[in-house]
Amino acid sequence: MVTENQDQLVASIEKELRYISSIVKQKGRELLSNYTITPPQFVALQWLMEDGDMTIGELSNKMYLACSTTTDLIDRMEKNQLVLRVKDENDRRVVRIHLLEEGKRIIDEVIAKRQAYLKTVLGSHSIEDISSLKHSLHKLHQDMKEE
Repeated sequence: MVTENQDQLVASIEKELRYISSIVKQKGRELLSNYTITPPQFVALQWLMEDGDMTIGELSNKMYLACSTTTDLIDRMEKNQLVLRVKDENDRRVVRIHLLEEGKRIIDEVIAKRQAYLKTVLGSHSIEDISSLKHSLHKLHQDMKEE
């Protein structure tokens, strides 16, 4: 009986996470419509902002894209002065993608708007509920990373 109840809870959590993910993705696309970047470019900029300079291969792995697709993405972002290809100081054969100020500005603005949206949605929740949600989501994220 406990397993059946637990299975139902897990199914319900998976469904809610799927719905939330879809809404966040849609809201993100709406926000990006005011900028000259595509959703995949935004994801690439986020990775560069969070993890710093990386090769096209490293970025491809993080985004689950083919290197050729990532190369095309970087080409367009470089033309828009969002990123710059830079030769590695230690190994001149290696080229790293560097996030430029315009790319940082876009990320900062979009993230601030996403956070403002979430703050509005969470407006009717108590600070204790919000803190509990943050803690639970963080723990879930850590468990998934270790998996």
